[in-house]
Amino acid sequence: MNGQQIGQYLGVNRGVLALSIARLADAMGNSILFIVIPLYVAKLPHPTFNLPVPVLVGILISIYGLINSALQPFTGALSDRLGKRKGMIQIGLGVVGLATLCYIFANRYIDLLALRTAQGIGLSLTVPASMALMSALSRRETRGSTMGVYSTFRMVGFAAGPVVGGFLQVHFGFNAAFYAGAAFVFLAVILVQLWIQDVPIVNSSKPPSKFKIIDRALLSPGILSAGIATFLAAIAFSMVTTLENEFNARLNMNAFEFGIAFSGLMIGRLFFQVPLGKLSDKIGRRPLVITGLILMAPATILLGEAASITQLGLLRIAQGLASAAVVAPALAVVADLSSAESAGRQMSIVTMGFGLGIAIGPLIAGVLVVAFFELPFLVSGGLSLVGAWIIYRMMPETAKGKSNPKHLRQ
Repeated sequence: MNGQQIGQYLGVNRGVLALSIARLADAMGNSILFIVIPLYVAKLPHPTFNLPVPVLVGILISIYGLINSALQPFTGALSDRLGKRKGMIQIGLGVVGLATLCYIFANRYIDLLALRTAQGIGLSLTVPASMALMSALSRRETRGSTMGVYSTFRMVGFAAGPVVGGFLQVHFGFNAAFYAGAAFVFLAVILVQLWIQDVPIVNSSKPPSKFKIIDRALLSPGILSAGIATFLAAIAFSMVTTLENEFNARLNMNAFEFGIAFSGLMIGRLFFQVPLGKLSDKIGRRPLVITGLILMAPATILLGEAASITQLGLLRIAQGLASAAVVAPALAVVADLSSAESAGRQMSIVTMGFGLGIAIGPLIAGVLVVAFFELPFLVSGGLSLVGAWIIYRMMPETAKGKSNPKHLRQ
């Protein structure tokens, strides 16, 4: 079966399939670090930072997402202005890969902060350009399915990365994990070069507009609510990363076993993302986003009560199902509402929300766990329920042929 046949089987074109595979390799390289970083921080000297290890880990993981999220509106606008999205993806991946390789030279906590900052900058170049290409390569009628395929491939990488990283760290040491992570990211650079073609930005004969980062188009209820949904979902499932050492002690696990349980989230996304994406094309985006956030609440709260590796893994799978119901439909909403000439900026709102959630979640966990272990999960579960209400009030239905509830109609 060739690439075109695989794309037809999944309901996407070859361009979408190629970009999805490239993101799989990138995600695998990045997610290897999720398992390795907490262990690496615990063994490094950090006399300048007199803070508990969970807080240090939370800061280190969060800086990556904070830098990425803060820069995405700018890099999204830049990709719209230049129209060179393939080049931006490659430059961003190159920065991420080089920074990952440089972990082998890091022997202080401050070194890790600098490298995570560089990775955040690299990711901010990659994500808006990738999502703008995805918007250009997809059609409204099948956009939920398309975003589901893209997210599924990315989740395959995120699922495999922690297992590979944990295995390499346990059996071969930290440097082996860093080499592997960098290799997968550089592989993604090669795949983008070989398989991806830029899609020209179709614009009218209007003169070039001023370079804008924020405007009224980004502040519509649909785009903002999609960003909020992905932000809250990402907070809920990213908190576990900071608490690896605590989970290992409570459940008597090592890095490899934690990596397997951690990947339950990605396994849930892998199995449910494409079917739920297709379902959103049929019944609408909004009902799935609301349902996903409601399901995320108990799945997150119960993580604080997990008493075995099996329970931890099953709850992560439940979080994967919940996030699958949120992420692809939310991406589809923004793609439906985006215009060709500003897709990078508009798509950056939902990816920025996702990145900011991944940044804030570990930081919240690292700070709140100092009070008691269950507190971060209780707070995040409550936020997910608040988010479901916000989506009910704000998010319009954008799937073709579906109508909005009365309170969202003009």
